[in-house]
Amino acid sequence: MTRNLILVLGDQLSHDLVSLRDADPEKDRILMAEVQEEGRYVPHHPKKILLILSAMRHFAQELQERGFRVDYVQLDDPDNTGSLPGELERARTRLDPQGIELCEPGEWRLLEVFRALQDDWPDLHIHEDERFFCSHERFARWATDRKQLRMEFFYREMRKQHGLLLDADGGPEGGSWNFDAENRKALPKGLTVPDQPHFPADEITRAVEKLVAAHFDDHYGTLAGFDYPVTAVEAERLWQEFLDQGMPHFGDYQDAMADDQPYLFHARIAAAMNIGLLSPHRVCLDVQAAWQAGDIPLNAAEGFIRQILGWREYVRGIYWLLMPDYAARNALGNTRDLPDFYWTGKTRMKCMQQAIGQTLEHGYAHHIQRLMVTGNFALLTGIEPKQICDWYLAVYMDAFDWVELPNTLGMVMHADGGYLGSKPYCASGQYIKRMSNHCQGCSYKVSEQTGEAACPFNSLYWHFLMRHREQLGGNQRMKMIYGNLDRMTDSKKSALWDWGETLLARLDQGKAL
Repeated sequence: MTRNLILVLGDQLSHDLVSLRDADPEKDRILMAEVQEEGRYVPHHPKKILLILSAMRHFAQELQERGFRVDYVQLDDPDNTGSLPGELERARTRLDPQGIELCEPGEWRLLEVFRALQDDWPDLHIHEDERFFCSHERFARWATDRKQLRMEFFYREMRKQHGLLLDADGGPEGGSWNFDAENRKALPKGLTVPDQPHFPADEITRAVEKLVAAHFDDHYGTLAGFDYPVTAVEAERLWQEFLDQGMPHFGDYQDAMADDQPYLFHARIAAAMNIGLLSPHRVCLDVQAAWQAGDIPLNAAEGFIRQILGWREYVRGIYWLLMPDYAARNALGNTRDLPDFYWTGKTRMKCMQQAIGQTLEHGYAHHIQRLMVTGNFALLTGIEPKQICDWYLAVYMDAFDWVELPNTLGMVMHADGGYLGSKPYCASGQYIKRMSNHCQGCSYKVSEQTGEAACPFNSLYWHFLMRHREQLGGNQRMKMIYGNLDRMTDSKKSALWDWGETLLARLDQGKAL
């Protein structure tokens, strides 16, 4: 007889998962299932599918080595129903367990599916995921009665609550909560970028690679060259090598970009963390310890912890607080289709070539590339939020709905009207020039604002500001920007508007820029 049937999802590969905490190898059965539906509700990058399925198989093996009985359904199993509810029902019928235990999924879409099953299956218990710093109740309590939420204030409370980077009096180490102003340096010439550790595919990963090639060959993105951790041991090695080699420069250059340098001084741990191979608590404690030991500067330690304890927890809190209505928000009324070159990288804009090209090759781009290049272009051109949100969810290995949707809809597209962030992250080509070397050798000239040779970001930036003045003009953080616009001559404003219209018309005609 089976006491509990425990369903473990592909982003729940942690041995301390709440649903596994009291599991008994003698009495309980674990179910894991690879299903077509989860690989296709958006066209996920083949490397992302390979990562999750290989990591699932390795995790199932670890559970078996710990004495657990694991019912593992492979993608090509002839009896596979193709969906998680279908596989859960099949296992329930076969095993007749006394109860079904599930840690909540990281997507509202799936949570609604399992909640619907509870109407017919009262023995199905859904537990809150406790692998995060902030519970749903804690975030909701913090957000109560606030018309607008600000990550900075949430982050300070989390620092205090969890005792990270605090001095003896409970204040912030270094006298400041945030060293973001020290984290915006462009990459200097001659600075050596650390080598990345490699993770050769084992027999399990090679088998999954063939499976993904056979079942998802119609998805955009390159499958060849997969080189990412699929176990907790491998993820730990990736993390430790970054902590030793990349972290000392992370603070200074976390916003920098460079041609053909996809990783620079970034950790690449987000995907491993988001599927459960690395603990965010451990990571933050490691960073604090490295700073205390004098191995890394404070701006690097604080900047990294802010990404994990601040932004990661903040966007998750907003997701569960406001879904499902949040996904439908479109405060700027955007309707334009996503250009085809987001799926191919075939554009004359070098910065977009670089960001999209490495995304299709590696399933990776760092946060500034996503926010200020591909995201900035989508914002300036008025792309319909769902289309760009689905693109981000599909193409990045670390993208799961709880973290991708608020970052894209709220931070990138300002589609929530400023609930998540105080102003839109819009910029002209000058920002990209300052933070990268992409403008060198680009087909366009960043020094020009209108005409065939001009960087498209320039006129599109001012066009965006002009067409949304009614919504954004009263924002105090936009006052200086609109002041610059107002000081322009009427003829210059007209020229910028007209050239912006020309570029948008070309996009509407299906032309690449």
